[in-house]
Amino acid sequence: MHVFFLLNKTFYFQFGKFHKMKHLSGTISVFDLPYDIAFKVASLLHAGDVCALGSCSKFWRELCGSNEIWVSLTKKRWPSLQLSDNDDDPNSNAQSHLTDWKDFYVKRHHEMGNRVVKFVEQCSTVSLEVQEYLKAIEELCSMQIGFMDVQMFLFKHELNVLLNLVALHYCINWLGVPLQYVMDALQGSNISERQVSVKWWKVGQWSYGFRMRDESHYRTVSLADLATDKQKEVLGVLSRGAVYEVIRVQISVAYPLSAPWTCQSLM
Repeated sequence: MHVFFLLNKTFYFQFGKFHKMKHLSGTISVFDLPYDIAFKVASLLHAGDVCALGSCSKFWRELCGSNEIWVSLTKKRWPSLQLSDNDDDPNSNAQSHLTDWKDFYVKRHHEMGNRVVKFVEQCSTVSLEVQEYLKAIEELCSMQIGFMDVQMFLFKHELNVLLNLVALHYCINWLGVPLQYVMDALQGSNISERQVSVKWWKVGQWSYGFRMRDESHYRTVSLADLATDKQKEVLGVLSRGAVYEVIRVQISVAYPLSAPWTCQSLM
């Protein structure tokens, strides 16, 4: 239904005059479009919708299977590949061995899925030291995970909330995804209100020649809090790790009875 809704919406609003002329003659439908308009419609869809549209007729199957469509989808999903405008021709550059961009897209999708499965298996825990946390984010960087990959594989309610957090932090700090886009993705995946607990220890300050006791700080935050910039301090602690006056940072799954904030001295 989503495909046909978008087809009609695009058709009526972007090509209204053309539709009005043809509609009066009684000869037009969304399955009887000029190639350039049909291509524009298909280029607005996601990969799953392109595949669904391609099953409607021979015309749509050929158009939705074309290299022009799939190289565009590849660029959108994995901008880190840095494909140039000439890459719609698979024989024009280093990807000269490619004859089918759809096959390339599907193959890379499965590769990403397999990598994420291994990543999830390694990070299945209820608590992380900040060094392990930052290492997990670096691993996502090395995998060249894109924002769409994060939404497909890591913004899942059935996963450990710490994995959700790692993916959230990666999107904000490494991919530079706007906060509103991240928030929309969290809400769409029904994980925005999931909570984590962050505890960090600071070296005690010196006073009159004596060093005060080390302080521990503890805060429970939701993923939405971090995505809406309400918890800059917590996100800053997670980004910096154990540096300067912060001697340790621990991230764990929040429990129902966790207090929202504490600050106390260590004995």
